Amino acid sequence: MIILGIDPGIATLGYGVIEKDERGNFRAVAHGVVVTPKEESLPVRLAMLEDGLREILEKYKPDEVAMEELFFSKNITTGIAVAHARGVALLTCVKACGKLYEYTPMQIKQALTGYGKADKKQIQAVVTSMLRLKAVPKPDDAADALGIALCHGYASRFGELFAVGNMTRTKGNNAAPASAYQELMAAGAKESKRTKSGAGFSSAQSVNALQNATGISGVTGVGRASVKLPKGDKK
Repeated sequence: MIILGIDPGIATLGYGVIEKDERGNFRAVAHGVVVTPKEESLPVRLAMLEDGLREILEKYKPDEVAMEELFFSKNITTGIAVAHARGVALLTCVKACGKLYEYTPMQIKQALTGYGKADKKQIQAVVTSMLRLKAVPKPDDAADALGIALCHGYASRFGELFAVGNMTRTKGNNAAPASAYQELMAAGAKESKRTKSGAGFSSAQSVNALQNATGISGVTGVGRASVKLPKGDKK
C-alpha cells in the first residue's frame, strides 16, 4: 500500500510517500516540498500548490492520503493562509484518491514516540530510524510529512476512525448525515413554498425530524429565517 503524507502550508507544503508491505514494514519512496513564492498573490500560490500536488498524486498514485489537522496558533493571519492551503490540498487529493485521513499533531506524536508532546527533533529521529534512512529528511516539512504518513500506517488498522468527514471524531457527534440533511432541507423548502413562509422549517414535525437526524436537542428552527424590516425599508 502506498501512503502519501501531507504537511499543509502556504509557503511550503511538505509531502512524504511511503510503502507499507503485507508484513507491516515501511519503506520510504519519496519526500520533498512544494514551495510558493511570497511575492505572488494568494490565488496564484494556491494554484501552484494544486499543480504541485497533482503531479505528486499522478506520479506515485497513493492508495490513501494522510494529512495533519489544522492547528491555529496565536498568529491567526498565518493560520487562515494555511487553512486555504489545506483546503486546496483536500480538494486536490479527494479528486485523485478519495481515501483521506487526518490526525492532530498530538496524535501523530503519540503514534510515533508514545509521547504527545514530543519535540521536532524527536519526531525526526524516529522517522529516520523507522524508515532506515541514512540522514534526517530535509527540509523539516518533508520530515513532518513522512511522520504523518507513518502515523497513518500504524493507525490504519482502525479503519475509518480517522477518515476525513467521520462524525464520530467530533465532540458530541452532532452532525446530520448529508443525505438526511438534504432531505430535511428539501422538505423545508417544499413546506415554505406551500405556506409562503420565509422560514425553512416552521412546524413542530420538521423540528422533531431534524432533532432525530442530528441528535441535537433544543432545535428551534433551521433554514431561511424570515427577516422583519422597519417600516419604510425594502429588502
